[in-house]
This record gives sequence, structure tokens and C-alpha cells, in this order.
Amino acid sequence: MDAKVTWNGQMSFDGTSDTGFHLPLDSDPSVGGGNSGFRPMELLATGVAGCTAMDVISILTKKRQNVIGFEVRVHLDRAVEHPKVFTSAVIDYEIKGQAINEAAVRRAIELSAIRYCPAQAMFGQLIPIRLRYAIYEQTEDGSHTLTVRGEFIPEAEQI
Repeated sequence: MDAKVTWNGQMSFDGTSDTGFHLPLDSDPSVGGGNSGFRPMELLATGVAGCTAMDVISILTKKRQNVIGFEVRVHLDRAVEHPKVFTSAVIDYEIKGQAINEAAVRRAIELSAIRYCPAQAMFGQLIPIRLRYAIYEQTEDGSHTLTVRGEFIPEAEQI
């Protein structure tokens, strides 16, 4: 895999990779940027969210779960001092649908965490990651009711 960024002036860059897609990168005006694109560290967080989301939705679909809505949120804490590395992460999976099986959700999260998602595996070697999930049942009027909230803890699952 190859990627590059091309400088556009000030703190603005255009990022590209093997796929040929373009992604704007920039910084906050307080450090000379124009606030016109992703911050590099935001891309790392988005990459982890996207990687595990693609795994989990693929597995849930194969398990014939009736998923209607799906969202993955990643919260990363950072060190106060430079280089302000990530120090811990929480990944929240929100699954909305009808008759979603909690065991299927837990297994999909487990497979993503320990087998399929290279971004999560890489971060997991560097910082602690909590994996939480919430399953919502769609009601007849189209609203959603929380049915279960849980956490997948790899160490506890192996005992």
C-alpha cells in the first residue's frame, strides 16, 4: 500500500492512495491552517472505525441478522504532552434492527477484534481498547428501543 500527501499551501494537503481517491487534510487556524480538511489523527480514528465497521456489518449480514441501522463510534484519549499519542480507546457499536441476536453481535465484534481488522489489531498492541455495544429493536412506529447494552472483553472471553 502506498499513500502520499501533496502540499497546497499553508497547512493544507491533498492526500491520495493506491485507490486514487482524494482526501483533504488541514489543521486548525490557530496553528496556521484553514480548517478545510481532516486532521491526520482524525484519519487514524476514522480508519479504525471504518475497518471494524466493515468487518462487523459483513459478519452480521452473513449471520442473517436484520440490521436496519449501524454505527461505530471511536473515542481516543490522547497524551497531554507532545507528541500527544493516543493512550486508550473505546469503540462503541450501535446496532438497530429487528430480532438482533446478541450472541451474533458479540461474535462479530470478537472476530473483528482478534482476526480481521488490522487497524484495531495494530492499535490493540499499543493501547488498551474497550469494545462496547448497544442493540436497539425497531418498533412498529419506526422508533428504536434499547434492548441490550454490553461489552466484549477479549481477556475475559478466553478464560
